[in-house]
Amino acid sequence: MYAIVEINGQQFKAEEGKKLFVHHIADVEANATVEFEKVLLVDNNGAITVGAPTVEGAKVVCEVITPLVKGEKVLVFHKKRRKGHRKLNGHRQQFTELTIKSVIA
Repeated sequence: MYAIVEINGQQFKAEEGKKLFVHHIADVEANATVEFEKVLLVDNNGAITVGAPTVEGAKVVCEVITPLVKGEKVLVFHKKRRKGHRKLNGHRQQFTELTIKSVIA
């Protein structure tokens, strides 16, 4: 059984026991339980239910493992040829690590 759930504007495939790295969720602590009710699709052993826009009564229960994880550094380099202009910026996205405890449909 799996579900497609929307978390912070992104869609994830949620299966029981799977780990997810989602965009940082503010005001959560480690070992806290979080529920997401924006379930877009549920597959229950071949019986697929598609929501319009969400599936009624379905939710995904997750446990927060690490509330703040930094992703890998992404370097952004800008250069204008023949002008001597160079600029280097770095960015590290912040994530929250979740484990899916159950999918309720």
